[in-house]
Formats: sequence, structure tokens, C-alpha cells
Amino acid sequence: MSSNTQFNAEDFLKNLTHQPGVYRMFSAEGEVIYVGKAKDLRKRVTSYFRKNVDSVKTQALVKQIANMEVTVTNSEAEALILENSFIKTHMPRYNVLLRDDKSYPYIFISAHEHPRIAYHRGTRREKGEYFGPFPNGSAVRESLRLLQKLFPVRQCDDSYYRARSRPCLQHQLKRCLAPCVDLPTENEYAEQVQLVKLFLRGKNNEVIETLVAAMEQASENLDFERAGMLRDQIAALRQVQERNAVSGSQHELDAVGLYRNSGFTCVHLLSIRQNSVQGSRSYYPKVPAHTSDAEVLESFLIQYYLNQQHGQRVPAEIIVPEQLENKAALNEQLSLALERRVKLIQPKRGERQQYLALATKNAMNAVESKLGLQSTMHIRFQALQKFLQRDVAIDRMECFDISHTMGEETVASCVVFDQDGPKKSDYRRFNIKGITGGDDYAAMAQALERRYKHAVERENVPDLLLIDGGKGQLSQAEAYFQDWPHPPILLGVAKGESRRPGLETLIFGFSRNTVHLPADDPALHLIQHIRDESHRFAITGHRQRRAKVRKTSTLEEIPAVGNKRRQNLLKYLGGLQQVKSASIEQLANVPGISRALAETIYYALRDE
Repeated sequence: MSSNTQFNAEDFLKNLTHQPGVYRMFSAEGEVIYVGKAKDLRKRVTSYFRKNVDSVKTQALVKQIANMEVTVTNSEAEALILENSFIKTHMPRYNVLLRDDKSYPYIFISAHEHPRIAYHRGTRREKGEYFGPFPNGSAVRESLRLLQKLFPVRQCDDSYYRARSRPCLQHQLKRCLAPCVDLPTENEYAEQVQLVKLFLRGKNNEVIETLVAAMEQASENLDFERAGMLRDQIAALRQVQERNAVSGSQHELDAVGLYRNSGFTCVHLLSIRQNSVQGSRSYYPKVPAHTSDAEVLESFLIQYYLNQQHGQRVPAEIIVPEQLENKAALNEQLSLALERRVKLIQPKRGERQQYLALATKNAMNAVESKLGLQSTMHIRFQALQKFLQRDVAIDRMECFDISHTMGEETVASCVVFDQDGPKKSDYRRFNIKGITGGDDYAAMAQALERRYKHAVERENVPDLLLIDGGKGQLSQAEAYFQDWPHPPILLGVAKGESRRPGLETLIFGFSRNTVHLPADDPALHLIQHIRDESHRFAITGHRQRRAKVRKTSTLEEIPAVGNKRRQNLLKYLGGLQQVKSASIEQLANVPGISRALAETIYYALRDE
């Protein structure tokens, strides 16, 4: 699908920051197709949309872009690390030319009979497992020192290991099991190596559970020396569980940043998993006037983390700004509601504070972008006001459109815009009944009657009413409003002969004066925006109604969904409607439902 119709690069670039960061390009299906980093985000992203781009790869990439997102970082170096993390997570198909990570340090566990843990930088030739990359060498060395205190696995070179005839000092300090002289059994050493790997993957709780089980087994076998050693190891692990464990990054936490300006509020959430930023997202809660920062934060935390979609993966730590009040009470409420320990932290210094600052920085960038978009909307409104030659401000605009397939399941849509853009809470659809199939004029008349029957008493009469269509559709609005003392301005929007944007004919109601605005006129852009949104809303409603009428698929008729699986689907998702509206991922999380079966159920319950 071409980006010419899906992605407005000009608008996106207008409000893009000059700060360093990472950008993600999405296809029309929502797939991440490219991830890049930049010292200056606006300059770098702008280079993709120049008129003359030599690279064939870049030309192909740009044609696929339907959306873009950015995550701001503090430096280009941070952007490089984050870029690597996103590429590993999403594996974008256009990132084939990126260099490898050989300039970054890793923690390496060899594939020897008695594996060793080591610092590694460069080409990964030796067999074994590599954990990383990490931001710098000092972070890896600090991590190796920590691992040596927690897990008695050798960190010596192979030449030193082969030359030993008796245990070294590390064994005396209880920092190595001395496999060089065959003191531990194969199983004992392999068990510690496996625990190191789990720890490096961020699975601290699993490590402790394994050690607890081993300690209890040793006690039952009256092996009190081994039980005591495992007890000490568990205690050491618990002491560092809340600390920086491996790479200078926390294993698992969320950082929540808040920024408010000029009526806009953004809460930005950074998700840190397995020692790196795995994702970030901005949220724009609807905030009543005079609401405090503390109330905004508290409402967001409760609604976000108690949502079923997120409840299964809430981290043990959530980093929050200092504006949050009643932290202890909220901490207890979340822990009880989620049935697991959740700790809200307001850091003053250190790595957690850096994550908080980064989340806040991204929230600030998101609000500034929103303000830029609002400015664009205001410019277009001013242009429309000038075009209509109205002294009174236009605060509310509505647009109607009709959608059907050969007269079947007709739906009329009404979308609403104010000076801040779409007001989706006021959108309405009308299922048209009792008319001859395909009679758009009768459908328009019915929709107008149903929408404006009580509009005056409810005080929601628009200042401007747009009708998507020519004089025939416009005449229905004229007939309905002809006896009103103060009707809205009526404006028909008829497509040009080639139906290309920019060639629309605007027809004023009652006077029937026609106007053609220049294709680059901001007033026309606003009219096109509203008209297109009305068309999209009508088409979506019509397809949903048609699918509902035509659909015959039920859970009973889907292959491989027997009685037990059907009961699980209804039980875990809450009912048939929830099953029908569930995503493939939500279906696959139900016990007994594989990914392939989830896809089968998903498409069987939809109009394909």
C-alpha cells in the first residue's frame, strides 16, 4: 500500500524534534518494517522523503510506510543501543544492511565440558552463548564481579584451567566450584551454569525457586553442608534482586513520565525488559480542567495496570515522577488488585532516575508534536472562517455520508470536528431502514431527521454542516432545515470529474453558489479531512453491519473447537462477544488454543 495515501510525511516532519533518538517505520498492517537511529531525528527522517532519492532500497521502503513513531534519547550513543534492541525485538525486513554488534561487549558462556563465563568483544567465533550487547565494558566487568559472588562458576582462562592441580583462591573464597580438579559432580556444575543463564535472561525469580527446591531436597537428604551453601546463595540473590543485575540496565521495570502544556497531557511509558528498552508509547488521557498532576498519574496507573491486556505482564518495579502523592496507599492497592508485589519508586538519582528523565523527555516531545498539529488545525479553521466570511467563530462542524453495497445494509455516518480536530465521542452512525435499496436521497433525509430532531434542545446544532455528495443530497438538507430560523451553514462537497482530491466543487445550500478552492488551500484541506473521515466511518459501519447479517460462523461450526475448548474460550474471555472481538494474541493465550487455531477462530468469526 503506498505511503502517498497512508502517510502524510509533510505533517509528520513539521512537528518532528531535532533531538537524537530512534525512529520506527510501520506498514499498513502495523508491522515494523524499518528501525533507524539519528543524531537529529528531523534531518535524518527528512532525507527519506526528498524528491530525488538514489537508493532503490529507500524508494521501496518509503512506498511501504503507513505510519512512523519516534523515541527520543539523551544521546546518539543511547539511540544506537535502543536501535539494536528494537531491531532484535521486531526484526524489520528492511534492516538487512545494518552492521553487526561486534563493537559492543558481551558476557560469554562457553560450550566447554565445564563452561566458563567471560568478557567478550569482537567477532563471535567461539561456540557458546552470548548475552548482550551492553553499553560499555565497565558495565560488563561489574556484572562479572557480581556473577562471581552469586554463582560459583569459573571465570579463568582455559590455559589456567588446564594447568591446575589443586583448587585456586577463588575456590577458597567460595566463588568457584573448582571443576578443574573435579571437585563438583557434573550435575552440580551444570546446574550452576544453567542458573547463570537464567539470571542473565532476567529470570531472577525462577533462579530463586530452583535454589529453594534444591535446598529443601538437600535438607531431606541430610546434606546440611550443601543446604547451607544454597541458603547463602539464595540470601545473596535476594539482596541484589532489586538492584542493577547485569548490564547497567534493570532487568524488568516500567518508567512513567508526565508532561502537560497548553491543555495537552501526555503520559509516556518506557518498558525495560531483559536489560534493555523493549518499547515505548505515549498516552493522551482526557483530563478535566483543574486536575492535579497527582490525580492524572494515579488515574493512569490504575487504569493501565488493571486493564486485562496488561495484567499478565506487570513488572515488579514501576518508576514514577515525584508529583505522585499517596504512593504507599496506591502501591498497596495495585499489589492487592494484581495479586503480586508491585513497587512504585520515585528515584532521586542513579539509573532509575535516568530512565524516568528519559520517559519525561519523550512525554515532552509528544506534547510539543501535538501542539504543532493543533496549530495546523487552527490555521485551517481560520482559513475556513475566512472562506465562509463569518464573523462568528465556527466551533462545531459535522459531515454526513451514506454507505451501502448495491442497496444492502445502508448506513449513514455523522462525524464531528471542533477547532482541536475530530471529536470522536460525538460521532454517530444510523442504520437506515424502511427505504428502497440504493435510494441515497431517502437515506440522507432519514439520517438528518434522526440526528437533528432534538438538536436544538440539546444545544448541539453545528455551525457548519457538510454533505458528501452533489445537489441531490444537498437538497435533502435544504428541505429539512428550510423552516429553521437559524439553520447551520449547508455546504455540499461534490467530487470532481476524475474524483481526484483538489478538484472538489463546493455548493452552498439555498443559494446554490458553487466554488472551487485551490488545491493547496488550508480551508479545502480541512473540508477534505472531514469528508474523508466521514466516508471512513460510514464504510466501517456498513461493513460491520453487513458482516453481522451475513455471518453464519459460530464456535460450534469451527473445526477443532470442541466442547472443552469452547468452554475455555468463553470462560477466559468472558463470553461470546468477547471471543468475537478478541485479537489473535488474546485467543492464543487461552489454555488449549494454539497460535494456528487462534488464527482459524479469528478469521472464522469475521467477514472475510
